[in-house]
Amino acid sequence: MKMAKKSDPVLVELTRGPLVESVHRGAVAVCDAQGRAKFSLGDVMRPIFPRSAYKMLQALPLVESGAADAFGVTPKELSLACASHSGEAFHVAAVGGWLKRMGLSAADLACGPHLPYDAKPAAAMIRAGTKPTRLHNNCSGKHSGFLCCAVHVGARVAGYEKPGHAVQREARKAIGEMCGVDPMAMPVGTDGCAAPAFALPLKALATGFARLANPQGLEPMRVAAIYRLMDAVTRWPLYESGTGRFDAVVMADALPGTMTKVGAEGVVAAAIPELGLGVAVKIEDGAGGGNRDGACAGYAGRAEGEVCSCQGIPERADPQLARRCMWAEACRSGAGSALGCWRRGRRLFRRFLVDIGDGFCDAELGEAGGIFKTQCVAGLEA
Repeated sequence: MKMAKKSDPVLVELTRGPLVESVHRGAVAVCDAQGRAKFSLGDVMRPIFPRSAYKMLQALPLVESGAADAFGVTPKELSLACASHSGEAFHVAAVGGWLKRMGLSAADLACGPHLPYDAKPAAAMIRAGTKPTRLHNNCSGKHSGFLCCAVHVGARVAGYEKPGHAVQREARKAIGEMCGVDPMAMPVGTDGCAAPAFALPLKALATGFARLANPQGLEPMRVAAIYRLMDAVTRWPLYESGTGRFDAVVMADALPGTMTKVGAEGVVAAAIPELGLGVAVKIEDGAGGGNRDGACAGYAGRAEGEVCSCQGIPERADPQLARRCMWAEACRSGAGSALGCWRRGRRLFRRFLVDIGDGFCDAELGEAGGIFKTQCVAGLEA
């Protein structure tokens, strides 16, 4: 008789009034570049789809093949190749310009159109009756990188998103090498942007991000590509993410030098060069936003504290960023009334900073029963 799968531990609770309204279980892996686990919770060996979280790994062949140099790909465009962008005007213009230099257009992108993630341009398009194009797709930068590789190596452009295409074979190989798994053993599905989605254990994803943080010992060409992509993304985080979003805020304000990348269905990962560590989080039920992003920031803080004997990553951050923190003690409605709170389900550290997009909280955390919480200053939910 097949035994039922054991659930991951609770990472987040949402309370409303005196009751716990919902809980979110998940798994966490913190690894070094040798694949050694420094910390873990839950089942970190079960294959998961990282979704957009591993876009930098998919972008490695863009640099290693020489395509980036051949087409004069700028650091901003390299950041877009790793992006789930918001569809703001500067994102759309940059992707369009890159495609034009290759002799291509939005029609060559395999990703479909959707409204910008950023609310302002999305609302403006709706009011004007303007339809989004494929350039607005959050993955259009990644797809432009795939097309750049295809054109450079002389592969066909049509079908570049198919798993058997030369571009996707190289991306799959890079993911496997970085994460320490057999590329051909990774289960494959289809991502929301039509590109292949490869599955691997959470521990392997954390290992891949640790190698982004500390690539020493890898092939020189791989090391150079990693440094180039890491520099591009951390210098131009708005191009990898968007105004006010988690990745951009963490990289630009809270933890300069650290690279984070969110993925759909509750996945987020971080590369911490200062420590040579990678962090990967998967929320079991696929919840994103604060559940996913706060868990990553919190467990990155735990990694920092265990290795460096300090109280958390954000101790180095500007105090003015104290209003960009995740966990809420009192979520407030638009009228200012208390609704409930988010709580982390594990004893972690006293401070960390993160933007969740839906609202901001003060960063001063207090310990109560082993759970760290913070005062909310803007509503976390409708």
